[in-house]
Amino acid sequence: MLRGPEMSGLRVVLCSSLLLMPTALNTRALAQSASAQQEITRLAATPAVHEAFEQLQKQEPELRRFQTELVKVAAPPFGEGKRAEWLAKKLRELGLKEVEIDKAGNVTAVRPGTDGKAKLVAVSAHIDTVFPADTAVNPRTEGNRIYGPGVSDNGAGVTAIYAIASALEVAGIRNRAGILFVGNVGEEGEGDLRGMRFLFAESKYKNHIGPTLVLDGAGTDSIVTQALGSRRYEVTVRGPGGHSWTDFGTPNPIVALANAIADFSATDVPSDPKTSFNIGVIQGGTSVNSIPESASMRVDIRSASDDQMEKLEAALRQAVAKAVREAQDTRAGKKPTLTSEMKLIGSRPAAELKRESRILEIVRAADAHLGLKTQIRRASTDANVPLSLGKEAVSIGAGGTGGGAHTVKEWYDPSGRDVGLKRILLTVLALAGT
Repeated sequence: MLRGPEMSGLRVVLCSSLLLMPTALNTRALAQSASAQQEITRLAATPAVHEAFEQLQKQEPELRRFQTELVKVAAPPFGEGKRAEWLAKKLRELGLKEVEIDKAGNVTAVRPGTDGKAKLVAVSAHIDTVFPADTAVNPRTEGNRIYGPGVSDNGAGVTAIYAIASALEVAGIRNRAGILFVGNVGEEGEGDLRGMRFLFAESKYKNHIGPTLVLDGAGTDSIVTQALGSRRYEVTVRGPGGHSWTDFGTPNPIVALANAIADFSATDVPSDPKTSFNIGVIQGGTSVNSIPESASMRVDIRSASDDQMEKLEAALRQAVAKAVREAQDTRAGKKPTLTSEMKLIGSRPAAELKRESRILEIVRAADAHLGLKTQIRRASTDANVPLSLGKEAVSIGAGGTGGGAHTVKEWYDPSGRDVGLKRILLTVLALAGT
């Protein structure tokens, strides 16, 4: 057995031999033994990544212009076509490959990797906004803030995709796995995640996507790993209608609907798992002196548990059935005249990322390296789809700060945006390999 100086000499010889080994062997040994934190530290120390970091800072004026131009192109739910064409053009100019708009309306673009057999790392940001087509879109700048509908949600996320793709190109970084950039549709309102559903179920990439990083809104303080489930219903009550004077006594759909709302609103919901419901839209009637022929409402149910959503759905059905039954005309010889319909108009699955997942380790390691304090959160995002399929996915912010989401006074402040972009870049490169 060697001891003392002899052993020390052997250590030196072994270390020197390892340093002289072919790069592929060194990379393999590092991948097998290094922790996520070591991998992030290694990446951040490379000259190419330093150059990419510098590019993320230098291009801020360009990113502000990009984000402002993006907001000018309206993208209401189910009307994202013009913005998709605009984004596709921008991504082609960066030199990305296979830039296409798929059948669902998603913009997809690939940065090829050196390993054609490796699963793609998907980086997505929804391009749609919550605002209807007739919303005035006139972005403006006040101080360091950019104001405009959708400027943060999700102008910040889409801008981050452009920034990361540009920085990778400028720095000449070679990623091992290919990177799939996606500007997806259908995240807001009644889009029901149709863009992501298509991507993972019908697109040409459906069997080739590995981990997915969803960029949604501003900030760097959270990691969404828990998919909040939701179901949305349109409930309609119909009747014969009539004149308020001559047909008095005819069952009124609005009254029945109001009673159903009052009954359903008294439903108890648990705080753990957190569960909620909301009646967000009520419609019906033509004039104050007319008994309406129909009345409808839209109901949003959310929970971390599919079982709780099932229970609330049942409670809603019972409340509507009871209200319709009690509102029927009880006069002698009168037949029931009210009917009801409950239609599912949106469904987002509840799911949760495993705590030991590689993607979560990587994001946390990047956060630690950048000195960010982040929290695990539950929310309804595009990550719901891959998570429900058992795939690794998280949703994070794109840096900077924002406010007034889903209002025409929405704003975004890019101060500190580069920190959020560095976080994204390190995560993507650690997942793809270099």
